[in-house]
Amino acid sequence: MTTMDPGDPRVVRAASAVLAVAGSLEADGAAPADPETLAAAEARGYFTPGEDEGVRTRYQAYLAGRAALLTALMAMEEACGTKEDQWSGRLPAFAVALAAGGLIRLGSAELIAAASRSRLLRKKLDEADTRRGIPRKTFARIYRAATHPRRLARFHEALAFYRAHRDEIVATADGGRYGELCLRLDAWVARLPATDFGSILHDRLRYRWFSFRRRHHSAWKRAVFGVFEDAGCRIADLRQPGIRLGPKRVTPELRDAVLRLARPGDVFVTRHDDALSNLFLPGFWPHAAYYYGSEAQRRALGVALDLPREAADPARFLEAKKDGVRFRPAEETLEVDRLVVLRPPLEAAAIAAALERAARHAGKLYDFVFDFRKSDRLVCTEVVYRAYHGELDLRLIETGGRLCLPAEELIDQALRLGFGIVATVNLGGGGLRTGTAAETALHGARAGI
Repeated sequence: MTTMDPGDPRVVRAASAVLAVAGSLEADGAAPADPETLAAAEARGYFTPGEDEGVRTRYQAYLAGRAALLTALMAMEEACGTKEDQWSGRLPAFAVALAAGGLIRLGSAELIAAASRSRLLRKKLDEADTRRGIPRKTFARIYRAATHPRRLARFHEALAFYRAHRDEIVATADGGRYGELCLRLDAWVARLPATDFGSILHDRLRYRWFSFRRRHHSAWKRAVFGVFEDAGCRIADLRQPGIRLGPKRVTPELRDAVLRLARPGDVFVTRHDDALSNLFLPGFWPHAAYYYGSEAQRRALGVALDLPREAADPARFLEAKKDGVRFRPAEETLEVDRLVVLRPPLEAAAIAAALERAARHAGKLYDFVFDFRKSDRLVCTEVVYRAYHGELDLRLIETGGRLCLPAEELIDQALRLGFGIVATVNLGGGGLRTGTAAETALHGARAGI
């Protein structure tokens, strides 16, 4: 029986790629979170920003490995064909194709098993991540592909062929990467999930139930989100009746004065006195923005960030509003009636890390549902929450049946964590106040004095 040369460059390249991914899967696994992290998140009801970042980083690595395996599989299928009568004369290519397909199946099974134990993880894996180039519903697509009956039936035929011709395949092994793959193939095959008709049917039915629930839940969420988005946009543009409209009380002179005091990493909490949304939000303060400062300020601080063009001067703030999370000029962010500036108790390196974390969220949509468990859409205070997680222990609280961080609660927690009150504007008699006068003005406004 003739065979394809194991030294064929296509076989060697594909075998090397398969072994590299195999090493990664064996070291890190396909599950994007360990059982302890999942258990803690399930008990809490959400992933913390640090856990969220860890899940997304590991999932990105898994998807990259899966893509490499798919590339190797397609190359070897082109070399050896997809039918049994073609495989016999091309055993090296067949062996590498089987190894690639087997590792894809093992990784998919591990990922699906982890997600089946955690609803939070299932939802997280289907979120879009534009920064990493991950579209929505990648997990749903992987689940569907992993239970596709025709693909599994063909894989079942390939396994039967391998078992019937194992000795011949082992005899083709050389001393290189292809030979190493042949020696490890038995161990990978032994770990594969069953591919008999009953198992294929069972797995497909489980996927159908998952898909049914996901589609209906997704349709419900889209409908709810549409209602919230429409209402949120309308409310954001409305003003309270009976309150005199006119120029905003933070004048250009006051704005310039407070900006001279501000540093990158400061948190600006702001208020429009006439905004109708004030009636629906807890407390006196409804909104927050994250201060990036000027390029000169960041250089003086030692902050070396590769920020997008939108963050260059005259942009000063990263702020989430109804049009999304964007870098904005001070003239836009500070067109308000009152504000307070809070400064975190952190060194320059920690501030730099926080600025970098926050910048990753630029360009995301606004979350009209206020669901802090997801990170593909953000609200104003969530920008601050995700920026400082890992540096400061900001925590979500339940408000209106949702876990979130209202601006009033952000101030509470910030003061407990040692944030300094840099300045207030138009509190306690008006104008710009600093030091003890600013502290007195802020506490007085929050107490309703």
